[in-house]
Amino acid sequence: MFNSFGNLLQLTTFGESHGIAIGGIIDGFPAGVEIDFEAVQNELNRRKPGQSAIVTQRKEPDTVEFLSGIFEGKTTGAAIGFNIKNTNQKSKDYNHNTNVYRPSHADYTYDKKYGIRDYRGGGRTSARETANWVVAGALAKQLINHIQINAFTSSVGEIFIEKPYQELDFSKTEKNIVRCPDEASAEKMIAKIKEIRKEGDTIGGTITCVAKNVPVGLGEPIFKKLHAELGKAMLSINAVKGFEFGSGFCGSQMKGSQHNDIFNTDGTTQSNLSGGIQGGISNGMDIYFKVAFKPVATIMQNQPTINADGEATEIQGKGRHDPCVVPRAVPIVEALTALVLADFWLLNKVRRV
Repeated sequence: MFNSFGNLLQLTTFGESHGIAIGGIIDGFPAGVEIDFEAVQNELNRRKPGQSAIVTQRKEPDTVEFLSGIFEGKTTGAAIGFNIKNTNQKSKDYNHNTNVYRPSHADYTYDKKYGIRDYRGGGRTSARETANWVVAGALAKQLINHIQINAFTSSVGEIFIEKPYQELDFSKTEKNIVRCPDEASAEKMIAKIKEIRKEGDTIGGTITCVAKNVPVGLGEPIFKKLHAELGKAMLSINAVKGFEFGSGFCGSQMKGSQHNDIFNTDGTTQSNLSGGIQGGISNGMDIYFKVAFKPVATIMQNQPTINADGEATEIQGKGRHDPCVVPRAVPIVEALTALVLADFWLLNKVRRV
């Protein structure tokens, strides 16, 4: 099922939403890195359910337990094994869809591909899996701590931050429950999510991510382009429907004379419509990209659907679900960005040996 991600720095994960635990193994992490365990747990706390009124109310402590690869606070170079126990499953919330396919979920495709599916919370398809990525990403952040990675909610529905990221204070991202560094926009976003939740509906949005102090030379020119690997990582996140970096789709409306990044004598550029990546390789400028998330598929309204016998029926969501996945996805975007950048950073180090 292709449960591994990365090249030199590789994460392999296991577990289901309503199983005993989820977890993973990280291969290729260098020896001798002192680990800040509190920082790792803090990243998990940013992602965990039940943290505010605008996310799912499932209560999971999401405490990570490291099983191997770390001794006396430092990495040993061996495989880092970890797990996170599931403690607040309510599998009965899913008894209504044991034989019914939820619209826009993976129920139908999993059933047809494997002939069996874990209907409890979506099993392996659940976003609960992303907690594993956050653990690995938190370690990757400590490996490449010279690179600053900041993601934030840039839109909810039709509410957008109007300012460019250069004018935002990223220290304000964690000051509100929607994780938007623009206070005026954050208030509108929170109100919108609460309104949508009362309707029994859900809403989508976007996350923007900015990586600063990225060295020149990360990425490969053909099939391992840096932006392609970042795009692959982001499109692996549950509910993601789009990825654009630099000028993105707006760049397709411009002339080359408008879009070209003119060089300064030190190799930096006067503009950065390339998004910090040229020819698939980082150029030392800020890497910035945007990730689009669809509305959460589970809604608290009746919807027509079919069952496993192909018969028409109805279904309504039950249990605890996010009305908007975007606020909790911010640390996930950062984690996968860190994993991709750390992987290529290690590859460059190996080539210089």
